[in-house]
Amino acid sequence: MKWRRNILTLMIEVRSGSIDEFVKKVAEEEEIEVEKLARLISEGKVIIPRNTVRENIKPIGIGMELRTKVNVNVGTSTLYSNLDMEIEKAKIAFKYGTDTIMDLSTGGNLNEVRKKLIESVPIPFGTVPIYQAFIDSAKRKGAGIHMDEDDVFNTVIKHAKDGVDFMTIHAGITKDLVDDIIRSNRITGVVSRGGAILTAWMKHNEKENPFYENFDYLLDICREYDVVISLGDALRPGSITDAHDYLQMAEMLKVSKLVEKAWRRGVQVMVEGPGHMPLNQIAANIKLEKKLCKGAPYYVLGPLVTDIGAGYDHISSAIGAAIAAAEGADIICYLTPAEHLSLPDKEDVKLGLIAAKIAAHAGDIIKLGEKALRRDIEMSKARSSLNWEKMYELSLDPERSRRMHERFGLKGKVCTMCGELCVYNLLANLKRMERSR
Repeated sequence: MKWRRNILTLMIEVRSGSIDEFVKKVAEEEEIEVEKLARLISEGKVIIPRNTVRENIKPIGIGMELRTKVNVNVGTSTLYSNLDMEIEKAKIAFKYGTDTIMDLSTGGNLNEVRKKLIESVPIPFGTVPIYQAFIDSAKRKGAGIHMDEDDVFNTVIKHAKDGVDFMTIHAGITKDLVDDIIRSNRITGVVSRGGAILTAWMKHNEKENPFYENFDYLLDICREYDVVISLGDALRPGSITDAHDYLQMAEMLKVSKLVEKAWRRGVQVMVEGPGHMPLNQIAANIKLEKKLCKGAPYYVLGPLVTDIGAGYDHISSAIGAAIAAAEGADIICYLTPAEHLSLPDKEDVKLGLIAAKIAAHAGDIIKLGEKALRRDIEMSKARSSLNWEKMYELSLDPERSRRMHERFGLKGKVCTMCGELCVYNLLANLKRMERSR
């Protein structure tokens, strides 16, 4: 779907009463009244990320009363940079149903990586500009901490001009929190890469966070290209014991003020959340963000509900994500089995995405009710009638479902688990016997 360049942001347009094709398309897919969706967008409770310079992008709505979305992260590392692999990972993620893609690249030609990845998938695309600002400054000036405000905002502009639809901006971590971070008794300290960069920069230069100090300028840039600001949680907990400490809460309070500032300028915004968090704190965290940030879409990383899942953190994350989605989180950032261990490969991306999609859907069954439950009912009907083709079709990974069903050479009516003792087969035989009497 193409989008024409317009000096108005989507938020400003719907406030004026104009409803464009993107809004209508999202309303149709989400089964929500167009006028209601437009109102939620005007209030900041729903966003539709799409940079005005991008063409052929699929409209995706994120927020209140909509299906929980899933984001996939891809990107190169300073230790391993293979653009072809990252493009393939992005395409795999698109094939298996990710709603958005983020490029977290730190290695190779970052401009080329970003442009090639944007071209590879027709869905909303996000970045974290502070990474490139820091890396490029290190190359030009000898160290990333020598970057200045121009380096930071020129990078934001570059990403906007390239068509980036949403950007993680760590604007809530401020100079007054730096000493608190250093004195903190957190086990894992600052685990956000962007947060760590800005903490080091503020401490070394004795200056305020340029995103916070120049937030109005940031809004000017994002307003011109209708870029969604994803307010990063620089001080998210990196272990479950650090959850809901002073640092996390102090940042969220600052973020809540920035949300309102963005709304006043007609700039779309969402809020990023944890991180690591025990099960019994997830619901409260979602409710807190929704209250403080007045319903702004909440974008959560998991959360992981235990710290011992190395190699299986996609499962730890999916457990937390299901609860978060049920409680009102709007978009889930997947984690892969490689989290905390390695750059993910193609299979890691697939497994992480499907785990996150299961979690999001499980949450939607609670959050959206019958609208989300239809597919489950269809699957149950297919199972009870032993309709394997329909079961494959309804599964999140049809190829894997078929392969597992047929892996011992069986392509018959039943599966190899129960064989001829399949309950549905027995009941079908019983019905036939009853009819023949």
